[in-house]
Amino acid sequence: MKRFLLATVALAALSAPAAAADLATKYPVKAVAVPVFSWTGFYIGANVGYGGDKFTYDANFLGGPALASASITSSGFFVGGQIGYNYQFANNVVLGIETDLQWSDISGTVDASIVGLPVLSVGSSIDYFGTIRARLGYAIDRFLPYITGGVAYGKTATDVSFLGVPLFSDSATSWGWTIGAGGEFAITNNWTFKAEYLYVDLGNSDVEATVVAPGLVIGNDSKFHTFKAGVNYKF
Repeated sequence: MKRFLLATVALAALSAPAAAADLATKYPVKAVAVPVFSWTGFYIGANVGYGGDKFTYDANFLGGPALASASITSSGFFVGGQIGYNYQFANNVVLGIETDLQWSDISGTVDASIVGLPVLSVGSSIDYFGTIRARLGYAIDRFLPYITGGVAYGKTATDVSFLGVPLFSDSATSWGWTIGAGGEFAITNNWTFKAEYLYVDLGNSDVEATVVAPGLVIGNDSKFHTFKAGVNYKF
């Protein structure tokens, strides 16, 4: 009887590993896949920022050589919005396009004074500006550093007054270029936060002082740096 019991226990011990192996073969354990964030898709958002650099003026008659030149410092806040599209490749490279439009308070004024009294005042402002840019970045999961560049446009207004009396005021819209870099972080699957630097060169815009001096043209070369933060909603 004892021999029979020992033989039964030995047989059960030998067959257990084989049964376990067979069970593992029939019912494999599957790993739970963690969703990977993708930057692909359209987005829309808003931003706020600060910018400035300088306005450079050249005065000439009827497009002739410059008679005088000067520059003033510019600065101010702006607020606006953006819309764009990103596509993320399998190697995590992200290629996108974005357009934005900002309402701006970037401005600067210089006064020529005699005995402390302002005699002549010249100033300019960027009423609005926008860009159309390509973006190239590399996705590190939910963080996207990128470089960007493209075309820029904006409306520049110039005012001149003498002894507080406006002499002339004119504005012009001009096109230029922009380049910069930034970073964007996905807070959720739909909301992202971005910080961005852009250098904007709107080129030269001419205003004519026809009332004061017919034929007198003042060219305004507008360049400025911008630093902004914003949020996007990704569809």
